[in-house]
This record gives sequence, C-alpha cells and structure tokens, in this order.
Amino acid sequence: MVAQSHPLLAILLWALGFKALRLAVRARGLAPPLTDPTRAWRWINLHVSLLHSALSGPWALLCVYNAPEMLTEIFTFQSSFSYSLVCFSTGYFIQDMADIILNGQSRASWEFLLHHLLVISTFLYIVLTHRYVAGAAIALFVEVNNIFLHARLLLKLANAQGSLLYHYNKYINVFTYIVFRLSPQFYLTWFMMKSLGVLPHAGFINLSLNSINIMILVYFYRLIRADFFSKPKHCLQNGNNNTKFVDD
Repeated sequence: MVAQSHPLLAILLWALGFKALRLAVRARGLAPPLTDPTRAWRWINLHVSLLHSALSGPWALLCVYNAPEMLTEIFTFQSSFSYSLVCFSTGYFIQDMADIILNGQSRASWEFLLHHLLVISTFLYIVLTHRYVAGAAIALFVEVNNIFLHARLLLKLANAQGSLLYHYNKYINVFTYIVFRLSPQFYLTWFMMKSLGVLPHAGFINLSLNSINIMILVYFYRLIRADFFSKPKHCLQNGNNNTKFVDD
C-alpha cells in the first residue's frame, strides 16, 4: 500500500484532502448566519474536525476489533489497516494545525497547537519507525468522544444550548470522554511507564502521553464545570470564545 511504502506522501495527500474538504465546506456555505469572522472560521473548522472524528474513531475501534492482540502487542503489532489510520490522522492534524496558524488563531488556540504538536511528533515517529502502531490506534479511540465534543461546540455556535439535542449530547459527551478518552490514554500511560528502560524511546512516548494527560484532565474539569455547574449561556460571547477547545 502507498501508506506503508511512501508514508510521508500518504500524509501529505491526506492533509491536502482535508484542505480541499475545508474549501468545499466554505464554498457550500454550510453555516448559520455568522457575522463574526472568527466564529465563521470555527464553524468550518469544526465541521472538518467532526468528519475526521466520525471516520477515524470507528476506524480505530475496528482495528482493535479485527486484531484484539493490539491491546497487548502495543510495540510490535503491524497491520496496513492500522498503519493507514495513523497516516490519515497525521495528515489531518498537520492540516488543522496549519489552518489555525494561517487564520491567525495561534494565540487564542495555543493549547490546541501544543496538543497537535505533541500528537504530530509522536505519530511521525511511529510512521517512520513502524513502532507503536497499535498504541497510536488505541490512542485514536479518543476520536469517538471528539464526535460529541465537536457537536457540542457546533451547537453552542448555533446558540442551541437550550435544545434537547444539546441536553442529551452533554451526557453522552461525558460518558464517551471517560470511556474513549481517559481510559485508553491512562492504559497506554500505564503500559509505557512499565516499559521505561525496556522499549526503545519509551521516554519520548511517555513525555507526550503525560503532557496530554495533564491537558485532558484540565479539559474534563472545564467541560464538567461549563455544562453542569454553570448558569446556561444562550450564546457565545463575541470576541471572548475564540478557542477551539472546550470553552466556558
């Protein structure tokens, strides 16, 4: 397959594909009337992110369903199906990072850029060395949760926080956050911590994992606080909620 024989080319093609998708969403005008340019950008950006999550989340689950040994053979497991998934998501993250920077959102979304940098550097190492492919696939379980997290932000942009859809989504969001984000992440962290000094470059992988662990715990706190312990907000504050991450 192209991904395994020419991984960097595959990543570039996926990045260009997501760029084309972004342009298509913009050209189709798939957005509510948003006069603020930042909110309009977020609407397009989140739609592309939602599509990536809708594809990569089930893809990651299918990888493990087809080969359950991935859960224990995190370092050695190899399959073209899983490897292609890592290339696919790396292309997305590179394109999304470029989109944030080129649209002048670096300062507002610096946490998101840091997250992307950690993921891209780790995934590129995995793609180029063909090591820890199973670990990357398990880490992408997070995209199942991202489906509902992106939906949450899109509903907020559409001022639909009072809708029944938003109400149900916030509970599903928390459930999937625990099952598909926190649990796989902590399992991988446990596996890599016990592999320090045993597996190659385990320290580098651990650094990335633990940095992301801090971030996702902070985001989980923000999510719970915003959706369950704050007064409802029927609209986003113009100019103050420019980040793509969970906002209060």
